[in-house]
Amino acid sequence: MDWNTWHDRYDNPDSPFVGRLETIRTCIRIALDEAPPGPLRAVSACAGRGLDLIPVLAEHPRGRDVRARLVELDPDNADHARELAAEAGLTDVEVVTGDAALTDHYIDLAPAHLVLLCGIFGNVVPADIERTARICSALCARGGTVIWTRGRKADPALFPHIERWFAREGFEEVFVTPEDIDLAVAAHRRTEEPTVLEPAQSMFEFIGYDVLYPRPA
Repeated sequence: MDWNTWHDRYDNPDSPFVGRLETIRTCIRIALDEAPPGPLRAVSACAGRGLDLIPVLAEHPRGRDVRARLVELDPDNADHARELAAEAGLTDVEVVTGDAALTDHYIDLAPAHLVLLCGIFGNVVPADIERTARICSALCARGGTVIWTRGRKADPALFPHIERWFAREGFEEVFVTPEDIDLAVAAHRRTEEPTVLEPAQSMFEFIGYDVLYPRPA
């Protein structure tokens, strides 16, 4: 999968991914609206071009309160994100080119008030989703928000499991798109004190939906 050209679908206003992106942005806005006063921290794993977080930070009244780190493996997408942040004048947004699964990238920003896990859960095995939910108990601050995405049609039975995994780890669901929408977005707020984020841990192995769910020949 070429994850650089994958982003071309955002140029099509009729693409369901455009609708998903706007839903993610709305969840980010709400999380910022409800965040405590003072400096905030945000992390985005597999951040792509930062099209979800950066435009919201650029226009939101709390945007300049946020120190954010976006981690993206594809260097072209990472460069796009850096350019977008620079154009918006967001000097506290850092884009790291690297493996977003590694906890070392987030140690100094954990626990964060906002954690974005968008475009991940459809590209990894269920055991890695469960592991990521568990690590989010350390990655996310009490009262903070985790926003994640997952397609429903590929494995309809999995979605409720993910919701239960987050609930088990001390999160309450505050938003989920209706069941008739395949490209779902969910937001969970942490209700418990964070645990300690351990270094040198891997949350998941990014395999790719094209490998996990190949189309019939």
